[in-house]
Amino acid sequence: MKRIQHIAVLLVFAFFAAAALPQTAGAVRIKDIADFGGVRDNQLVGYGLISGLSGTGDSTSSTFTTRAVVNMLEKMGVSVSPNDIKSKNIAAVMVTAKLPVSAKPGSRIDVTVSSLGDAKSLLGGVLLMTPLKGIDGQVYGLAQGPVAIGGFSAEGKAAKVQKNITTVGRIPNGMNVERSVPFEFNSQESLTLNMHNGDFSTTNQVVQSLNRAIGGNFAFARDISTITLDVPPQYRNNIVPLMAAIENIEVTPDQKARVVVDENTGTVVVGANVRISPVAIAHGSLQVVVQEDEKVSQPNPFSEGKTVTTPQTNVKVKEENKRLVLMEGATLQELTDGLNAIGATPRDLISILNALKAAGALHAELEVI
Repeated sequence: MKRIQHIAVLLVFAFFAAAALPQTAGAVRIKDIADFGGVRDNQLVGYGLISGLSGTGDSTSSTFTTRAVVNMLEKMGVSVSPNDIKSKNIAAVMVTAKLPVSAKPGSRIDVTVSSLGDAKSLLGGVLLMTPLKGIDGQVYGLAQGPVAIGGFSAEGKAAKVQKNITTVGRIPNGMNVERSVPFEFNSQESLTLNMHNGDFSTTNQVVQSLNRAIGGNFAFARDISTITLDVPPQYRNNIVPLMAAIENIEVTPDQKARVVVDENTGTVVVGANVRISPVAIAHGSLQVVVQEDEKVSQPNPFSEGKTVTTPQTNVKVKEENKRLVLMEGATLQELTDGLNAIGATPRDLISILNALKAAGALHAELEVI
């Protein structure tokens, strides 16, 4: 037993010693490019009521708010008719929260409330006790408390002033966890790493780095973005030190050559691995301006003539002559310098990249978002 503990201590030391080495160019930690399977947040949602609003709540046209108030009062032993509910100090809201997998009963987490009806503002309101459920329909927490908006709104008959959004707010530590997510953390015999971006080269690097650090064939790739790691015997029932060490191992991610274009804003992002074949580029613009004018012919006084309008059209054509630039095996810097040499704007660059892709000279994925 002492020998196994000694080996475990040496293994943890080797992990952290490797993590403490000087960073190489382009190296990133595994924790920044991958997530452990099962270590995730769980979405919760609930329907609730906010009271105490200063006349900025839902109107009577929001019938679901009226029904919710009637149901709530009936559960409290108050019998009331829906026709008697005319208060605008109440608003129906959706309550959402993210429940960490490690949250235990009694812990508190933040919740977000958002107006469901036609309320103008949730400023000054208090969320009444609201159960929050998971996808399985089970109640995992109870939310209640004053709502923080972070904005304001004021209006009169002819003007309105508003800062930020007043129909969405947060309640810090507003939910009390009543049920934890069933997840046997330390009983796992294997760990799963889910890569953020699917790439065979990067995934293989991670596998090799893990096996090299652990000193055995414990890790293997199941597919392009999933890695399975068998927990070494010395870490069974105590895998937190193992996961902490794995997170800080550094690798150099690889990626496909890609050009991302946003035509709405004119934004172009060119990856470092983008290459183009020998190609000549000439980019010019043809500008045609058509101007319509009307010339009025006015007859002499007492000539019994009529005023005549004669349309006149002026057409101007302007074409810019750009130099023909030869680009051969261009890298990212050479591509940028060459396009700047012909005076290409970001929107011109989009047209040039589309033409290069159509010509088969751009060796990269062209993605338009």
